[in-house]
Amino acid sequence: MQITEYIPTDQLKPYVKTFKIIESPNGITNTVLPNTSFALSFNFKGQISYLNNKEKTVLQFATFSGLQKSVRQINYDTDTSAIIILFNEIGVSAFFKNSLHELFGQSISLDNILPTNEISILQEQILGKQSKYEKIAVVEQFLLSKLNPYDTDIIVSKAISKINTTNGNVRVKELSKELFISQDAFEKRFKKVIGTTPKQFSHIVKMNSVISQCQSAPSFLDIALENGFYDQPHFNKNFKTFTGQSPTDFFHSASYW
Repeated sequence: MQITEYIPTDQLKPYVKTFKIIESPNGITNTVLPNTSFALSFNFKGQISYLNNKEKTVLQFATFSGLQKSVRQINYDTDTSAIIILFNEIGVSAFFKNSLHELFGQSISLDNILPTNEISILQEQILGKQSKYEKIAVVEQFLLSKLNPYDTDIIVSKAISKINTTNGNVRVKELSKELFISQDAFEKRFKKVIGTTPKQFSHIVKMNSVISQCQSAPSFLDIALENGFYDQPHFNKNFKTFTGQSPTDFFHSASYW
Protein backbone atom coordinates (compact mmCIF):
# COMPACT_ATOMS: atom_id res chain seq x y z
CA MET A 1 0.00 0.00 0.00
CA GLN A 2 1.21 3.47 -0.90
CA ILE A 3 -0.19 6.54 0.87
CA THR A 4 0.47 10.01 -0.53
CA GLU A 5 -0.61 13.07 1.47
CA TYR A 6 -1.56 16.47 0.06
CA ILE A 7 -1.86 19.78 1.91
CA PRO A 8 -5.18 21.56 1.31
CA THR A 9 -5.35 25.00 -0.28
CA ASP A 10 -5.36 28.03 2.04
CA GLN A 11 -9.15 28.39 1.79
CA LEU A 12 -9.65 24.83 3.01
CA LYS A 13 -6.91 24.66 5.66
CA PRO A 14 -9.18 25.84 8.50
CA TYR A 15 -11.51 22.91 7.79
CA VAL A 16 -9.53 20.10 6.17
CA LYS A 17 -6.62 18.37 7.90
CA THR A 18 -5.24 16.50 4.90
CA PHE A 19 -5.98 14.67 1.67
CA LYS A 20 -4.65 11.15 1.18
CA ILE A 21 -4.47 9.07 -1.95
CA ILE A 22 -4.25 5.41 -1.09
CA GLU A 23 -3.04 2.99 -3.75
CA SER A 24 -3.04 -0.77 -3.33
CA PRO A 25 -1.46 -2.48 -6.36
CA ASN A 26 -1.34 -5.91 -4.72
CA GLY A 27 -4.36 -5.79 -2.41
CA ILE A 28 -4.26 -5.46 1.38
CA THR A 29 -6.43 -5.47 4.47
CA ASN A 30 -5.66 -2.40 6.55
CA THR A 31 -6.49 -1.59 10.16
CA VAL A 32 -7.98 1.88 10.63
CA LEU A 33 -7.98 3.07 14.23
CA PRO A 34 -10.60 5.48 15.57
CA ASN A 35 -9.48 9.08 15.32
CA THR A 36 -10.96 12.54 15.74
CA SER A 37 -11.60 13.27 12.06
CA PHE A 38 -14.73 12.79 9.99
CA ALA A 39 -13.67 11.20 6.71
CA LEU A 40 -14.97 11.40 3.16
CA SER A 41 -13.62 8.86 0.68
CA PHE A 42 -13.86 8.59 -3.10
CA ASN A 43 -13.02 5.17 -4.50
CA PHE A 44 -11.96 5.84 -8.08
CA LYS A 45 -10.36 2.51 -8.95
CA GLY A 46 -10.94 -1.10 -7.91
CA GLN A 47 -13.03 -2.20 -4.94
CA ILE A 48 -12.90 -1.33 -1.24
CA SER A 49 -14.82 -3.21 1.44
CA TYR A 50 -15.39 -3.11 5.18
CA LEU A 51 -14.76 -6.45 6.87
CA ASN A 52 -16.79 -7.39 9.95
CA ASN A 53 -16.05 -10.96 11.04
CA LYS A 54 -17.10 -12.95 7.97
CA GLU A 55 -19.25 -10.20 6.48
CA LYS A 56 -17.95 -8.05 3.64
CA THR A 57 -19.60 -4.72 2.80
CA VAL A 58 -18.55 -3.22 -0.54
CA LEU A 59 -18.30 0.57 -0.42
CA GLN A 60 -19.87 2.88 -2.98
CA PHE A 61 -17.88 5.50 -4.89
CA ALA A 62 -18.38 8.10 -2.16
CA THR A 63 -18.53 7.21 1.55
CA PHE A 64 -18.94 9.58 4.50
CA SER A 65 -17.76 8.30 7.88
CA GLY A 66 -18.42 9.70 11.33
CA LEU A 67 -16.16 9.26 14.33
CA GLN A 68 -15.69 5.62 15.31
CA LYS A 69 -15.42 4.00 18.73
CA SER A 70 -13.60 0.85 17.62
CA VAL A 71 -11.21 -0.36 14.96
CA ARG A 72 -12.28 -1.09 11.38
CA GLN A 73 -10.79 -3.57 8.93
CA ILE A 74 -10.77 -2.22 5.38
CA ASN A 75 -9.95 -4.48 2.45
CA TYR A 76 -8.45 -3.03 -0.72
CA ASP A 77 -8.66 -5.34 -3.73
CA THR A 78 -5.78 -5.64 -6.18
CA ASP A 79 -5.19 -2.43 -8.16
CA THR A 80 -7.39 -0.21 -5.99
CA SER A 81 -7.09 3.54 -5.41
CA ALA A 82 -9.04 6.06 -3.35
CA ILE A 83 -8.97 9.67 -2.18
CA ILE A 84 -9.53 10.18 1.56
CA ILE A 85 -10.41 13.58 3.01
CA LEU A 86 -9.77 13.95 6.74
CA PHE A 87 -11.51 16.97 8.24
CA ASN A 88 -10.31 19.05 11.17
CA GLU A 89 -12.26 18.37 14.35
CA ILE A 90 -14.53 21.38 13.90
CA GLY A 91 -14.20 21.60 10.12
CA VAL A 92 -16.81 19.18 8.86
CA SER A 93 -19.71 21.42 9.95
CA ALA A 94 -18.68 23.95 7.30
CA PHE A 95 -19.70 21.49 4.58
CA PHE A 96 -22.42 19.27 6.03
CA LYS A 97 -25.20 20.52 8.28
CA ASN A 98 -26.61 17.11 9.15
CA SER A 99 -26.89 15.95 12.75
CA LEU A 100 -23.29 14.82 12.98
CA HIS A 101 -23.76 12.87 16.21
CA GLU A 102 -26.13 10.52 14.37
CA LEU A 103 -23.14 9.38 12.29
CA PHE A 104 -21.12 8.26 15.31
CA GLY A 105 -19.88 4.75 14.55
CA GLN A 106 -21.45 4.90 11.09
CA SER A 107 -20.31 5.05 7.47
CA ILE A 108 -22.90 5.96 4.86
CA SER A 109 -23.00 6.47 1.12
CA LEU A 110 -22.76 10.17 0.30
CA ASP A 111 -25.99 9.94 -1.72
CA ASN A 112 -27.79 9.85 1.62
CA ILE A 113 -26.79 13.51 1.99
CA LEU A 114 -26.32 14.88 -1.55
CA PRO A 115 -28.28 14.33 -4.78
CA THR A 116 -27.23 11.26 -6.77
CA ASN A 117 -26.74 13.23 -9.99
CA GLU A 118 -24.34 15.60 -8.24
CA ILE A 119 -22.24 12.68 -7.03
CA SER A 120 -22.30 11.11 -10.51
CA ILE A 121 -20.93 14.32 -12.04
CA LEU A 122 -18.17 14.44 -9.40
CA GLN A 123 -17.30 10.81 -10.15
CA GLU A 124 -17.02 11.53 -13.87
CA GLN A 125 -14.78 14.53 -13.18
CA ILE A 126 -12.42 12.54 -10.91
CA LEU A 127 -12.25 9.58 -13.28
CA GLY A 128 -11.62 11.96 -16.20
CA LYS A 129 -8.39 13.28 -14.66
CA GLN A 130 -5.14 11.38 -15.10
CA SER A 131 -2.78 12.75 -12.47
CA LYS A 132 -3.22 12.62 -8.70
CA TYR A 133 -2.89 16.41 -8.45
CA GLU A 134 -5.70 16.90 -10.96
CA LYS A 135 -7.97 14.52 -9.03
CA ILE A 136 -7.24 16.34 -5.78
CA ALA A 137 -7.99 19.66 -7.51
CA VAL A 138 -11.42 18.34 -8.55
CA VAL A 139 -12.16 17.32 -4.95
CA GLU A 140 -11.02 20.71 -3.66
CA GLN A 141 -13.35 22.50 -6.07
CA PHE A 142 -16.17 20.26 -4.90
CA LEU A 143 -15.48 21.14 -1.25
CA LEU A 144 -15.20 24.85 -2.02
CA SER A 145 -18.60 24.70 -3.71
CA LYS A 146 -20.03 23.28 -0.47
CA LEU A 147 -18.15 25.55 1.91
CA ASN A 148 -20.35 27.56 4.21
CA PRO A 149 -18.04 29.35 6.67
CA TYR A 150 -19.34 29.77 10.20
CA ASP A 151 -18.30 31.38 13.45
CA THR A 152 -16.10 28.99 15.38
CA ASP A 153 -17.51 27.85 18.71
CA ILE A 154 -14.82 29.22 21.03
CA ILE A 155 -15.82 27.03 23.97
CA VAL A 156 -15.67 23.83 21.91
CA SER A 157 -12.37 24.92 20.35
CA LYS A 158 -10.85 25.54 23.79
CA ALA A 159 -12.14 22.18 24.97
CA ILE A 160 -10.53 20.37 22.05
CA SER A 161 -7.24 22.17 22.70
CA LYS A 162 -7.32 21.13 26.36
CA ILE A 163 -8.19 17.52 25.52
CA ASN A 164 -5.36 17.29 22.99
CA THR A 165 -2.88 18.98 25.32
CA THR A 166 -3.63 16.49 28.11
CA ASN A 167 -3.68 13.50 25.71
CA GLY A 168 -7.30 12.90 26.65
CA ASN A 169 -6.59 12.70 30.37
CA VAL A 170 -9.18 15.21 31.51
CA ARG A 171 -12.54 14.90 33.27
CA VAL A 172 -15.57 16.42 31.54
CA LYS A 173 -16.88 17.90 34.80
CA GLU A 174 -13.60 19.69 35.46
CA LEU A 175 -13.33 20.82 31.85
CA SER A 176 -16.81 22.38 31.86
CA LYS A 177 -15.97 24.23 35.09
CA GLU A 178 -12.76 25.55 33.55
CA LEU A 179 -14.79 26.82 30.58
CA PHE A 180 -17.44 28.43 32.85
CA ILE A 181 -20.35 26.46 31.42
CA SER A 182 -22.67 23.86 32.92
CA GLN A 183 -21.72 20.27 32.17
CA ASP A 184 -25.05 19.53 30.48
CA ALA A 185 -24.88 22.58 28.21
CA PHE A 186 -21.24 21.87 27.41
CA GLU A 187 -21.90 18.25 26.44
CA LYS A 188 -24.82 19.18 24.17
CA ARG A 189 -22.80 21.94 22.50
CA PHE A 190 -19.75 19.71 22.01
CA LYS A 191 -21.79 16.83 20.60
CA LYS A 192 -23.53 19.10 18.09
CA VAL A 193 -20.26 20.49 16.71
CA ILE A 194 -17.96 17.47 16.97
CA GLY A 195 -20.34 14.56 16.42
CA THR A 196 -19.73 12.78 19.72
CA THR A 197 -19.58 13.46 23.45
CA PRO A 198 -16.51 15.08 25.04
CA LYS A 199 -15.98 11.88 27.05
CA GLN A 200 -15.86 9.69 23.94
CA PHE A 201 -13.73 12.22 22.08
CA SER A 202 -11.27 12.29 24.98
CA HIS A 203 -11.13 8.50 24.97
CA ILE A 204 -10.21 8.47 21.26
CA VAL A 205 -7.45 11.03 21.87
CA LYS A 206 -6.24 9.11 24.91
CA MET A 207 -6.04 5.73 23.17
CA ASN A 208 -4.21 7.14 20.16
CA SER A 209 -1.74 8.77 22.53
CA VAL A 210 -1.31 5.46 24.37
CA ILE A 211 -0.58 3.63 21.10
CA SER A 212 2.02 6.25 20.22
CA GLN A 213 3.63 5.90 23.65
CA CYS A 214 3.67 2.09 23.41
CA GLN A 215 5.79 2.27 20.27
CA SER A 216 8.68 3.85 22.15
CA ALA A 217 8.27 2.58 25.74
CA PRO A 218 9.08 -0.94 26.98
CA SER A 219 6.40 -1.30 29.67
CA PHE A 220 2.67 -1.46 28.95
CA LEU A 221 1.99 -1.35 32.70
CA ASP A 222 3.88 1.93 33.16
CA ILE A 223 1.98 3.49 30.27
CA ALA A 224 -1.32 2.19 31.66
CA LEU A 225 -0.74 3.74 35.08
CA GLU A 226 0.54 7.02 33.63
CA ASN A 227 -2.69 7.35 31.61
CA GLY A 228 -5.10 6.73 34.46
CA PHE A 229 -5.89 3.04 34.04
CA TYR A 230 -6.38 1.14 37.32
CA ASP A 231 -4.16 -1.78 36.36
CA GLN A 232 -2.97 -3.70 33.31
CA PRO A 233 -6.16 -5.84 32.91
CA HIS A 234 -8.19 -2.62 32.77
CA PHE A 235 -5.74 -1.22 30.22
CA ASN A 236 -5.76 -4.43 28.16
CA LYS A 237 -9.57 -4.48 28.02
CA ASN A 238 -9.76 -0.88 26.76
CA PHE A 239 -6.92 -1.48 24.31
CA LYS A 240 -8.60 -4.55 22.81
CA THR A 241 -11.93 -2.78 22.47
CA PHE A 242 -10.21 0.08 20.66
CA THR A 243 -7.87 -1.93 18.39
CA GLY A 244 -9.44 -5.38 18.25
CA GLN A 245 -6.27 -6.98 19.65
CA SER A 246 -4.23 -7.24 22.82
CA PRO A 247 -1.29 -4.78 23.03
CA THR A 248 1.25 -7.54 22.34
CA ASP A 249 -0.62 -8.95 19.34
CA PHE A 250 -1.37 -5.50 17.92
CA PHE A 251 2.23 -4.33 17.80
CA HIS A 252 3.42 -7.64 16.36
CA SER A 253 0.89 -7.85 13.54
CA ALA A 254 -1.03 -4.67 12.82
CA SER A 255 -0.68 -2.64 9.66
CA TYR A 256 -2.59 0.49 10.54
CA TRP A 257 -3.06 4.22 10.11
